[in-house]
Amino acid sequence: MHDDRPTSSRTSTTRTASERIQLRRALTLTLMTLVVPGSAQVAAGNKRLGRVALRVWIACLVAGAVLLLLALFARTSLMGLMTDARLLTLLRFLLLAGAVFWAVLIVDAWRLGQPLRLARRHRPWVAGLNGALCLVTAGALVFAAHLVSVSTGVIDTVFAATTTSKPADGRYNVLLMGSDSGADRTGMRPDSLNVASIDAKTGRTVIIGLPRNLEDVPFPSDSFMKKEFPKTFDCEGCYLNAVNTWAEDHAQELGVKKVGERTPGIQATIDAVEEITGLRLNYYALVNMAGFAKLVDAVGGVTVDVQERTPMFGHDDAWKQQYVEAGRRKLNGEQALWYARSRVLNNDFSRMGRQKCVMTAMLRELSPRKVLMNVEKIADSSKTLLDTDIPARDLNVFMELALKAKSQPVSSVSLVPPVIYTGNPDYDKVRTLISRAIATSEGHGGRPATDGILAASLTTLTPQAPAASSTATSAGTGTGAPAKDPTRANQTDDVDATC
Repeated sequence: MHDDRPTSSRTSTTRTASERIQLRRALTLTLMTLVVPGSAQVAAGNKRLGRVALRVWIACLVAGAVLLLLALFARTSLMGLMTDARLLTLLRFLLLAGAVFWAVLIVDAWRLGQPLRLARRHRPWVAGLNGALCLVTAGALVFAAHLVSVSTGVIDTVFAATTTSKPADGRYNVLLMGSDSGADRTGMRPDSLNVASIDAKTGRTVIIGLPRNLEDVPFPSDSFMKKEFPKTFDCEGCYLNAVNTWAEDHAQELGVKKVGERTPGIQATIDAVEEITGLRLNYYALVNMAGFAKLVDAVGGVTVDVQERTPMFGHDDAWKQQYVEAGRRKLNGEQALWYARSRVLNNDFSRMGRQKCVMTAMLRELSPRKVLMNVEKIADSSKTLLDTDIPARDLNVFMELALKAKSQPVSSVSLVPPVIYTGNPDYDKVRTLISRAIATSEGHGGRPATDGILAASLTTLTPQAPAASSTATSAGTGTGAPAKDPTRANQTDDVDATC
């Protein structure tokens, strides 16, 4: 059929079709490089470069498939790889090299698309798309390399210990201490002492709260403190939380410099806690309270069911009159710290319960997404927050246990009046309570001991001292019904139900 259109019209139509084809070709080459790096070069450019890129891409896909299989069937092994500082360093350099290489391939795909042959109106759009893809792909890899670098820095700084410890009787026992060290304080006296006893297979956890003012603390026969205190830690003002300071102050005269990777004070505290609880401790973790507040802020706060109005001031600054109000609240770092530490209008035993609630809330809320979105803030706070002898090579074990623990009930044992009188503690009873709580946790599918079970377990144990009226009030409701109150004194309970 004869085309009756003017020659200029036919030429314009042909040019438009050619422009569309050229635009389609340029976009296709760019998108090919985005989806399968090197494919554009194999199709229309430097085939040797393209083959190299394709081999690298296939290797990355294979590595990703292996990691996926490890995540599904060998999560502990995957976490071991993720916490190996040498592998992380290598991965960081590979990511940086990959960022540069991929950006070069995308720019080369733009060149292969012959940008000067594009219509003028198409050139800026194609160039802009190409530049945006370079920024997105290279930027994502550079950011990933930054995350790896941050993780490596935390591992090298915080988890620098090299000695590993196997579980005792199928459990990892970790001493958790909270300290408010500062220029206005003499020595380091832990204000918070808890033992987390974790089933090495299931992650079921029992948290044992130790009053800081326990008196007549015993030491095992092989402790260097036994030379000075053959019976108990019975000097003036010598409570459990003073063991660290005393050992550090007298380390030179005792001829003790360091016990493995632990300071004399930390080792002495561990010795005492082992003798008190009857548990062999694998590791310790010392948390600086100011660092803890930064960590809470780093993850965007922590949601806690505040059981009672809690003062945010000390005895010397009561004029502030600031409170954490009762109810379900999202606490920032300062509020969470005060809620866990306040003793105004309550006591040490109330504080112990609130500390468990805050720790459990943090365990529940620290999701992978939160960690990823706040990794740099968490890393910065962690370097000042935590001192521990958990080695990097055991991090995979504890990461796996933490994931398991999130879906398990957490039990708690509080060694407080009227069951345990801190001024004259019966350590045989202490060890009995702890062993029974652990046995109950393991023997009932992780279901924690209830007050009824505890009461039955205490029928053969003679109380040491009558509870003071204030303690008795905080220990229960007076009706025999369990109260959801973290200040209750004589309980082995489900922390989730209590908090």
